[in-house]
Amino acid sequence: TGAMVAAMWVLYAVLFRLQLRDYIPFLALSLVLWNFLAALVGDACTAFITNEGMIRSVRMPFTLYAGRIVVRNVVVLGHNAVVILVVNLLLWTWPDATALLALPGMVLWLVNALALTLLLGAVCARLHDIPPIVASVMQMAFFVSAVIWKPDQLGVHEWALAFNPFFSLLEIVRGPLMGTVPSALIVGCALGYSALLCLVTWFVFARVRGR
Repeated sequence: TGAMVAAMWVLYAVLFRLQLRDYIPFLALSLVLWNFLAALVGDACTAFITNEGMIRSVRMPFTLYAGRIVVRNVVVLGHNAVVILVVNLLLWTWPDATALLALPGMVLWLVNALALTLLLGAVCARLHDIPPIVASVMQMAFFVSAVIWKPDQLGVHEWALAFNPFFSLLEIVRGPLMGTVPSALIVGCALGYSALLCLVTWFVFARVRGR
């Protein structure tokens, strides 16, 4: 009986460790990437408000203020990436060559980050009630974008996540780093959302730039 109990505990420990090896790296990567997105959106809302004095006194391209916010958050992301390395080292789980597919996703992130900063910075400078609304939207998006839960938990309805802009843009970077290739639907949706964001940013910023 004692041998059977010991065997059961060993089996439980092995299964638990396998679950940790599968979920903990996913969670660590998801949280680091999402924190980057959330921090960037928060900073974007005050991109021009916090630089009001500089904007009024020195004539410089508005993209300079947006680019500074993007660069700062990328540097913070690089520092937080140490957490991912530590988790992978402890659980001895490393991405394969598929992780290289995350590089185009990161380039797309940078383009979106610049466009989003210009858009939110201009809108929030005009309408000061927008930042709390944006913060609430980001909080709700956190729970529906498969950050702390895995997409396959939706079963046959997993395909519907592609129509969530936050998930699609998150997955084109997270997926390759987890060793999976994003589906054509996710990539197509991410590109479509990015093109729409850039178009809206150009239209809005062209109209409100002088104000």
